[in-house]
Amino acid sequence: MRRSSRGSSPIRLGIAAALLTFSLTGAAAPMYQFLVGSYTSEGDSEGIYRMQFDAERGQIEAQPLQVVRSHNPSWLTLDLNRNRLYAANENGPGHPDPVGRVSAFIMAPNSGKLSPLAQQLTLGDEPTHLSLSRDGRYLFVSNYGSSANPGGNLAVMPTAKDGTLMPVTQIAAHQASEVHPERQQSAHVHSAVMSPDGKTLFVSDLGADRIFVYRYDPANAERPLSPADPAFIALPEGSGPRHLVFSPDGLQAYATLELSAQVARFDHVDGGLVQRQLVDLAAGDDPKQHSPGAIHPSTDGRFLYVSDRAEKNRIMVYAIEENANLREIQARSSEGREPREFAIDPSGRFMIIANQKSDALVVLQRDPDSGRLGDTLQTLPMGRPSDVKFIDRSRL
Repeated sequence: MRRSSRGSSPIRLGIAAALLTFSLTGAAAPMYQFLVGSYTSEGDSEGIYRMQFDAERGQIEAQPLQVVRSHNPSWLTLDLNRNRLYAANENGPGHPDPVGRVSAFIMAPNSGKLSPLAQQLTLGDEPTHLSLSRDGRYLFVSNYGSSANPGGNLAVMPTAKDGTLMPVTQIAAHQASEVHPERQQSAHVHSAVMSPDGKTLFVSDLGADRIFVYRYDPANAERPLSPADPAFIALPEGSGPRHLVFSPDGLQAYATLELSAQVARFDHVDGGLVQRQLVDLAAGDDPKQHSPGAIHPSTDGRFLYVSDRAEKNRIMVYAIEENANLREIQARSSEGREPREFAIDPSGRFMIIANQKSDALVVLQRDPDSGRLGDTLQTLPMGRPSDVKFIDRSRL
């Protein structure tokens, strides 16, 4: 895994010290802060929760450090270089707030306390995913757009030097495949992820059965994205690509295919993706019983984790072999319903799962050597959790 060449500034060292406490024996006990996004239109959630996790005991402190009121902040993206948090307010027709928005917050360097900074319209419905360009100049917003008309799009939102959001300057829309009679009658952009070198943006469109490829050129300030050649990676008809992630070394990429219940593995070559493997989560079952969603590799690049929702409600664990192929080693219950997202803590010894429809965060033990998930250590009630992000500054 690549390591950052940046030095540790006094601010970063101060923050790292603030995230450590000491046990009664005097030994250092890491206390990590993390953030939880949620759906406020479905239950009793109030918005964004700033929590604390004890990595000695594997326990979330029950009392939040802070609760930030926000409408449907379902996806969270951190910019730790500028101490900013961006939240996708997954609003649209039929919600108390019918307009898709992105909210920006200032994160206090020492305490992590969040304060509102700015908000902008996304020019689309139900924004479900956000990502930053590597240089921090643009936020890429995936407007899912659940209704068939107008459907979804990709929005490009510039950020000022201090992290303040600026109005959308570019919109990209795609043609739907129309294979699925209900979910593919229009485009539904589900995620946009930049390549590790910061030159290419890969946009997964569930409604189009394609991952669209855009070249990034910040010199064109108003329209930094242009279609690559080829302009997309075609996936199986009716597969519904959802989320894409890169391996820590940047040589591989993995995508969840929500409708066909598969995981696709790609080689990342010359700025493009070449499909090498399709892993079937259904394995003879009805694919409708499955719904792959969240996907994350371990920081050492040895394992890949995928949430499988619908009727299965489990976390799939894959070993990444020397030839880069994925090999299933475990299917572990999420101990709840609809595991929308999850995160491995910075110690690598625990996983926190956001079980959206059972209104709870679940902590599982994790073995860093085998990659396997172990005992259930905690179930903490929380209304409609949808995202978990550790404030992990050790990776800067």
